[in-house]
Amino acid sequence: MKAIVFVGGGRITSALLAGLRLAKYSVPLLVHDHHPRKLRQLNKLYGVKTEENLQRAIAQARILVVAVRPASISGLLREVSPVARTLPAVSLAAGIPLATLRKRLPVRWARAMPSPTCRSGRGLTALTFAGDFPATAKREVRKLFAKGGEILEIPERKFDVFTVTYSCSHGYHALAALADSAEKLGLDKKLALTAAAHALADGIVAWRDGHISLERLLHEAATPGGIAAGVMESMKRAGYKKVVLRGLAAGLSRARQNSKLI
Repeated sequence: MKAIVFVGGGRITSALLAGLRLAKYSVPLLVHDHHPRKLRQLNKLYGVKTEENLQRAIAQARILVVAVRPASISGLLREVSPVARTLPAVSLAAGIPLATLRKRLPVRWARAMPSPTCRSGRGLTALTFAGDFPATAKREVRKLFAKGGEILEIPERKFDVFTVTYSCSHGYHALAALADSAEKLGLDKKLALTAAAHALADGIVAWRDGHISLERLLHEAATPGGIAAGVMESMKRAGYKKVVLRGLAAGLSRARQNSKLI
């Protein structure tokens, strides 16, 4: 049986492989990378088959997963063009549209944006498929990413905004900022992180699992004249929402810059 071949052995490939191993995914997998050290590490950690030669790797593929940085896409597609013209391909490169990918390599394309938290089975992956993407391959791609957590199929026009919004970096950043502020006000590091993690993680899990609207939970948590209400009002006056919007807009601008790299 031919393999799903990952081209690029970096962070997101490692996270995906960890999640697939956790889920006992049985389909053959193969990873290509130009760096032998990365391949040795992936083989050691996940028992995955590796191949340093790109042409030999593609010869073993039935689906190609392109997991390189946007700046590397153009050169890679030129390199694979002679040998990958019949393969369905999935790009993990943020910001680069299907139409642009197809111009560089005229195969059936999909885009996927998996979260690194797929390594624990709690990931979230956005998918979008070109209209001619084969139905059998589409089912296989969905199954692949579903092993790492939830999948959402969304229109490509919404893909970049989703990408800048769903990143777990927002949670890590908020956790670090909240815990750091608590330390400055007198908590030790461990206690600050415990309190901040509860505020963010447990509160959000309660919302996801409890089927209670966010508006109702906000109302419940912020008693008029109480501590939480005072905190929220102060953050609002300081421009909290504007800062978040500015950050997402900067990420969206970067994604659109990526589309010009190839």
